[in-house]
Amino acid sequence: MKFMKRLLYGLLGLLSLISLFIILCGFWPQLADNVSDFLYDKLGNSSPAGEDAYDKEGITDMLAAGGEDAGRESQKNGMGEDIPDSIDAAADNAEAGGTELAKEENDVSGYVPPERADISTPQEVSGRGGYTPVQDNAEQIDEEEAKELQKQYTYGETGEGLDFDTGFYPYYGMLSEKEKSLYRQIYANSEAVNGIFNPVVSVSQTELRNTFMAVFNDHPELFWLDPAYRGKFTGRGECAEIALQFNALVDNLDRAKMDFNAVAEGILAEAGNLGSDYEKEVYIHNVLLNRITYDLRSSLNQSAYSALVNGRTVCAGYARSFQYLMTMLGIPCYYCTGYAGENHAWNIIRLDGEYYNADATWDDTEPNTYDYFNKTDNEFMPTHRREDLSVYLPACNGTAYGNLESVETEEEIVPDGRRSLEDAGFSEEDVLFGIEEYYDDCYRQIMDANGSAQFENIVDSEQLWLQCYQAYEDDSYSAGYMNQVLEQLQAGGCEVDVEAESLRDGRVLLHHSIRFF
Repeated sequence: MKFMKRLLYGLLGLLSLISLFIILCGFWPQLADNVSDFLYDKLGNSSPAGEDAYDKEGITDMLAAGGEDAGRESQKNGMGEDIPDSIDAAADNAEAGGTELAKEENDVSGYVPPERADISTPQEVSGRGGYTPVQDNAEQIDEEEAKELQKQYTYGETGEGLDFDTGFYPYYGMLSEKEKSLYRQIYANSEAVNGIFNPVVSVSQTELRNTFMAVFNDHPELFWLDPAYRGKFTGRGECAEIALQFNALVDNLDRAKMDFNAVAEGILAEAGNLGSDYEKEVYIHNVLLNRITYDLRSSLNQSAYSALVNGRTVCAGYARSFQYLMTMLGIPCYYCTGYAGENHAWNIIRLDGEYYNADATWDDTEPNTYDYFNKTDNEFMPTHRREDLSVYLPACNGTAYGNLESVETEEEIVPDGRRSLEDAGFSEEDVLFGIEEYYDDCYRQIMDANGSAQFENIVDSEQLWLQCYQAYEDDSYSAGYMNQVLEQLQAGGCEVDVEAESLRDGRVLLHHSIRFF
């Protein structure tokens, strides 16, 4: 009888513990997952299918969680070579200023980052940074809200059927197959300007961050995509919604694309006439330095658009425009980010199978230089340190095309009969870099002079001058600025005569003569 009582009391106690466990799980859902994982491990069983895939496919989880080598799966870098599982582990170590893990993790790529404390910035380029790292905003939601989001949104564009050559898009090659699926989806939705969607695969916060960063770093042509996003995650750590962030260009994206392509195509047409890839690289380098003004306050300055169309940007704009133009010429060129006394961006370029660092921002001085053009990692080590995913880009040890260029002295410059910008009475600050900027300047000059019919301005290239000429041919200049002028002056119409003078460095001086009636 006593035995039966003890048994009943024991069962009652067990039921009480089970009830307490159920109540705790109601307040803390992750408790059940943790207990389940513990039991699976202790019993020697494999994890549930979804969770096993999550652990093995992620780039970051194994090493970040302290996993053993035996549990790690090989990933590939952009060149198809093996890289470690944990990109984030190396990145975290880099941010902390350590190199031991980075050395171990980068044996394949060959790149070993210097200590942050060892980085020094030359005085003549101090403050010429401005790169903004990817901004991720993670929000935790409950399971019910996650189910509602699945009903409210769709996958949007899945990117099914897309593929990316890792020789030109190396960050794509750093991802697992699962992350590549998400990469294609993020790319396709960015291209379609679809801001909110459900992920096609289950990913963690770290996997989403690395995948978004890979898309952003690989694709400067998505110039309307900001380096920022929001992700909503359940208590289990699974992503339920992704929200991309676009800049103001999406309000008139067709026009923005037209302006961007017009400038890029003009530059590419000239570069395409050159012989070797190296000659094309030198040309693009010099064109960008001539047309861009470094401006920390410039708008859209994390984009290639800010450099090519607006002509004012920071290091990110220099690097992304250089990347875009070289890629369009069929020359592999990568966006590289890290630390150079502050957050900074530059490029890695491949010429005849060898890799080089190129920092156009730091070469854009007075006068322009080649001090940071086609340099090895050893040459960059005192001033530049790669971080985040960029540590997995190929090591730069090329020698064939390094240190070939030098700045011309005044005696070496052969006059070609054309006037310089200074000869024409203008400065770099006066140069106009896009059709909209040209329209605004024409309107401003006319109104500032109370309807003066005589004025001049400078456009940065013959391609832009041809775009302006076409605007007068097809009358699109009327909507661009003249209709507003006529309304302000209460004039019935006008006749416009524009004469162009070609200056050195490709700039064009435009002389306007307008008769109002």
